[in-house]
Amino acid sequence: MRKLFIPLFSVAVLVSCGTAKKTSGMETAQSSTVVKGSKAFVSTYKEIKAEDLKKNLYVIASDEMEGRDTGSPGQKRAGEYMVNYYKSLGISYPKALGSYYQKVPADFMKKRGGGNLPDSENILAFIEGSEKPQEIVVISGHYDHVGTRNGVVYNGADDDGSGTVAVMEIAKAFQAAKKAGNGPKRSILFLHVTGEEHGLFGSEYYTDHPVFPLANTVVDLNIDMIGRDDPENRGKQYVYVIGSEMLSSQLKVINEAANKMTNNLELNYRYDDPNDTERLYYRSDHYNFAKNNVPVAFFFDGIHEDYHKPTDDVEKIDYKLLAKRTQLVFATAWELANRPERITVDKK
Repeated sequence: MRKLFIPLFSVAVLVSCGTAKKTSGMETAQSSTVVKGSKAFVSTYKEIKAEDLKKNLYVIASDEMEGRDTGSPGQKRAGEYMVNYYKSLGISYPKALGSYYQKVPADFMKKRGGGNLPDSENILAFIEGSEKPQEIVVISGHYDHVGTRNGVVYNGADDDGSGTVAVMEIAKAFQAAKKAGNGPKRSILFLHVTGEEHGLFGSEYYTDHPVFPLANTVVDLNIDMIGRDDPENRGKQYVYVIGSEMLSSQLKVINEAANKMTNNLELNYRYDDPNDTERLYYRSDHYNFAKNNVPVAFFFDGIHEDYHKPTDDVEKIDYKLLAKRTQLVFATAWELANRPERITVDKK
């Protein structure tokens, strides 16, 4: 997650964060394939495993990746590993893009305060929907971190190695469903963005140059740090959820219903407070979707003692909790991808 925030945008988006209407909430819950416990969902949900998340994270956050700084050789090695993973699963890229890579030019980042960063790439994998392929559910996470400083590698296991492998694991689950004849009705874009630590550059580039029209983008579920706990919640089974009712009253209801029917984590809404001094709603990649009127939910574990330190290592990840949080995002995405109607933007 981006450490420093410069308030470039209006805070107006945060003003309306009321509670979802009870009627629409009940209708949403009753129509949910997750709540009904469909066999297709239950069998696919089990594909998300702590040991698989751990296996991938030990690669993504290894010293070989040199802290994955934007455009660095180490980040490119991490990207190659991710692309080969998608290839091994038979998950391709958006046809309109022509590859898994969306170049994010150095000039684009420099104009936005990116200094002398080299060219970098977003990585996109894609599963086409079976009934509403033109409607897109985005699951995002940034795969860059802060690199190597004074010869010390900042591995970024939680930030955002945890989110990176969660997106990969969710993709594996959706692909398993597809192979079993239960592919998502809407298309799923698995979006790994670059340049987050320097200024949310990769997600801004994507939303400025979307592969799929933003008008057709149903939601962005953004995962940034879900492998640890913070001092306030030490030992708890929880996750912070940020922004889920800022633009659509239905999204929070859907996420809560999915949570109750799966691992029933404690959903903490502390950072939804528009007066919160951390301003986390603005500090990760979902915000570039939100400012374009795309509903978002940001999943986060809090600011812990190893945040942006060289001690953010794979040995400190709680893999069972990482798996539960990943399953929650998957369950939410499953409902959003398969419900009869796309969620509506009913807030500004």
